Amino acid sequence: MSKIMKVSRRTLLSGAAGAATLAVTPRLFSPAIAQNAPLKVGLMLPYTGTFAKLGQFIDNGFELYYQQKGLKLGGREVQFIKVDDESKPEAATDNMNRLVGREKVDVVVGTVHSGVAMAMVKVARDTKTMLIIPNAGANDATGALCAPNVFRTSFSNWQSTYPAGKVMFDAGIKNVVTITWRYTAGAEMISAFSENFTKSGGKIVEDLTLPFPEVEFQALITRIATLKPDAVFSFFAGGGAVKFVKDYAAAGLNKTIPLYGAGFLTDGTIPAQGEAANGIKTTLHYADNLDNPANLAFLKAFKAKTGLDGDIYAVQGYDAAALFDIGLNAVGGDAKAQDKMIAAMGAAKIDSPRGPLSFNKAHNPIQNIYLREVRNGRNELVSIAQAAVDDPARGCKLA
Repeated sequence: MSKIMKVSRRTLLSGAAGAATLAVTPRLFSPAIAQNAPLKVGLMLPYTGTFAKLGQFIDNGFELYYQQKGLKLGGREVQFIKVDDESKPEAATDNMNRLVGREKVDVVVGTVHSGVAMAMVKVARDTKTMLIIPNAGANDATGALCAPNVFRTSFSNWQSTYPAGKVMFDAGIKNVVTITWRYTAGAEMISAFSENFTKSGGKIVEDLTLPFPEVEFQALITRIATLKPDAVFSFFAGGGAVKFVKDYAAAGLNKTIPLYGAGFLTDGTIPAQGEAANGIKTTLHYADNLDNPANLAFLKAFKAKTGLDGDIYAVQGYDAAALFDIGLNAVGGDAKAQDKMIAAMGAAKIDSPRGPLSFNKAHNPIQNIYLREVRNGRNELVSIAQAAVDDPARGCKLA
């Protein structure tokens, strides 16, 4: 017989910092499951706002893996509780406490926004709740605030852009203007790029920023035109990335000042950016045309499930489910056997669509970072910018 879990809007919105909730996905459950109850998986993602598409693709990727495993993880049926975090850090602690305290989930999967993720990490550390981060790259999550029960299936902000510094310098670029939002992800990605670029011999002409999630870029684009750098290195994502790339092209700068960036500048955004994205080069742990069996199978399955082309956000959600499944299989589906589950997850070697995926002692991925270029409406592989990049996990006492 079917069992439908429902979380009322009033329940999840009570309290000053509450955020919107989505209807919980109904699942069919057998009365003869191992622990006499389904696993409870909390998906705390942005389902509305600037990062809505990103959150939905993570969700779709996670559920694709779950469906491929016969609607089970670690042999257990699953009940999903989905909370829209709206990319609002001020609501994050309240939302996380509700999932952990009231809903008593076995694991939380989230999120996209680094500020929200750091609040989630603090609750997970205090309550020893399993947390898998499928996107947010805040360095401290697997750095100074690392914890045995916190894993990441995405990247650290340092990891995704550090290789770009040497790549650009080796391409003959000596003077760069950087531009990003003024928040954790932007600051850390630009800092990592600048660390390697200046170490290689390059010069940062100026760092331009604007508050998150503002998208009024015109004054900063005019400033770039005045400075005339050899290139621009940028970080934006979601709707902000769409507008920045289109504004940059509308100003004609894409013809005279090459635009580089963190991969999120063009991941999941090319259809909306159109021709304005052509020629942009970025670094990331995925390229749309990676020619490995795992990626080809993933893209085919994701398209069949959603009617959409898979991207890195979907891959990160897919790998989050794969990692949790590995941990659960090691303990026969008993999510309470946390120490053994954590050990299995930490030792995991996943044949991911992105390429080989393993984890360092801080539970951050070790993975290839690729140089890509937008061609034919895709982020196509140019080269491996740096193989098996391992974040330094600065400040982590586990590492």
